[in-house]
Amino acid sequence: MSVNIPKGFTGFTQRSKAAEEWDKTIVAISPYQLKDLVLPEPLSAAHQSGEKIEEQAFKIRLAHSTERVSSASMLVQRKYAGRGYKTNDFNKSPERITLMASQNDKVIGTLTLGLDTPHGLLVEELYKQEIDNLRQAGRKVCELTKLAVDQTHGSKHILASLFHIAYIYGRVMQGYTDVVIEVNPRHAAFYKRMLGFTEFGPERLCSRVNAPAVLLRLELDYVDRQIELLGGKTESAQGERSLYPYFFSKTDEIGITNRVTHGG
Repeated sequence: MSVNIPKGFTGFTQRSKAAEEWDKTIVAISPYQLKDLVLPEPLSAAHQSGEKIEEQAFKIRLAHSTERVSSASMLVQRKYAGRGYKTNDFNKSPERITLMASQNDKVIGTLTLGLDTPHGLLVEELYKQEIDNLRQAGRKVCELTKLAVDQTHGSKHILASLFHIAYIYGRVMQGYTDVVIEVNPRHAAFYKRMLGFTEFGPERLCSRVNAPAVLLRLELDYVDRQIELLGGKTESAQGERSLYPYFFSKTDEIGITNRVTHGG
């Protein structure tokens, strides 16, 4: 799988740029084995029909325009409603970064990274003491919310790519030490097994989705090590009960970070 990082994309430190600048593709992902960070070859007609998601190209973008925010919101609402959860519309704000994966202009995945500010984090509605304990210990905490992947296009590549781009914005560019996420207790085992989250807050009723939730925490220095060890090594994924082989390689991560930060 090769990665194409578009030129001219300026990043997180220049959020005041016009909205269309933030609509540019962060990374385009192709299954073909090309050199790192180059343009993927066009898909042939044979590949464009009847192929699995793992064999298709997709893009990761920031959902900043009204149209893209609406598309990401619709996917979340559809997936949450299918599980009996309720959800609110997306609210654009400087401390929230919504990423979306798209394929042939259809949104197939989305994830929102929330950065800690004087306004706090959404998880503090249920878990304020737990978050305050981390802050008092000198930790810098961000959160993941509104995660949805269209299972008809389900792929570990998509989920891992969304997580890795969120990691770049939160950890690499902003120096956060921990990420937390509220999940239904039924899904907690997946996050623990595949990403290394640990349980950090007891089960409580989350009024935002009208469903039970537990708070999970992931120390980002653990993610650092896993990316160094496994990132980009999809050939080892079969023996790993982990998403990290589907993350970008460290070389690709550095390239993505440089392009997003400096537009180079």
